[in-house]
Amino acid sequence: MAVNSKQRFSNRVDTYVKYRPSYPKEALDYLFGEVGFGPGSVVADVGAGTGIFSALLLERGAHVIAVEPNEAMRAEAVGRLAAQGGDRFEAASGSAEATGLPDASVDGITCAQSFHWFDREATRAEFRRILKPGGRAALIWNNRVTTGTAFLEEYEQLLLGLGTDYAKVNHRNVTREHLEAFFRDGNVREARFAISQRFDFDGLSGRLRSSSYSPAPDTAGFAPMMKALRELFDRNEQGGTVSMDYVTEVYWGEV
Repeated sequence: MAVNSKQRFSNRVDTYVKYRPSYPKEALDYLFGEVGFGPGSVVADVGAGTGIFSALLLERGAHVIAVEPNEAMRAEAVGRLAAQGGDRFEAASGSAEATGLPDASVDGITCAQSFHWFDREATRAEFRRILKPGGRAALIWNNRVTTGTAFLEEYEQLLLGLGTDYAKVNHRNVTREHLEAFFRDGNVREARFAISQRFDFDGLSGRLRSSSYSPAPDTAGFAPMMKALRELFDRNEQGGTVSMDYVTEVYWGEV
């Protein structure tokens, strides 16, 4: 993983917390059913960011270790979740490749919206080290839908045209072959669920600004991006809002 990838969101913590989607209840039901997580499971939420997914694991009774190398995001997670989790929540400053956790210390691992940033080979070795025998890892993405409505299709073109490095860092660059190579014996299981957000223009602007490939406000690319976004919104809004739709993808197995 490139060094700067661990710091890409340092100046986007507020917008990340406010505008990023959560994850559907059905996806958590699946993790705490089919995948085998349960109340009391020790789960390392690796690349935990601001704790969006960690909070959902805590709600299900898991003991959560939020592993996050970015200090600003980790501090936000601690501030939000320490009271909620009590002695079932802890935070670690490690990375996916070097979590700092003891050998065979966790029942499960989650990576929500984060695995595409990791060095896959080093991460696989680290996950094997910290998982208990029979432990499972789940890689989760809210995969933004890019077709089906004019808004979704135009928003994708906006990112491709004006985003700083959108095509390079897009999590869709993780292929089926990458996933099969990561999980033991190529045995990757999967499930999909739907979720959506409705945004007015301020919300849509915040959602875009939460993305690491959105030009920062102090850069030359920011004003053209916001102008194009405003025009896109005005063309497509219905009743003052637009719908951002996602498919939540879960890939899981032993590593």
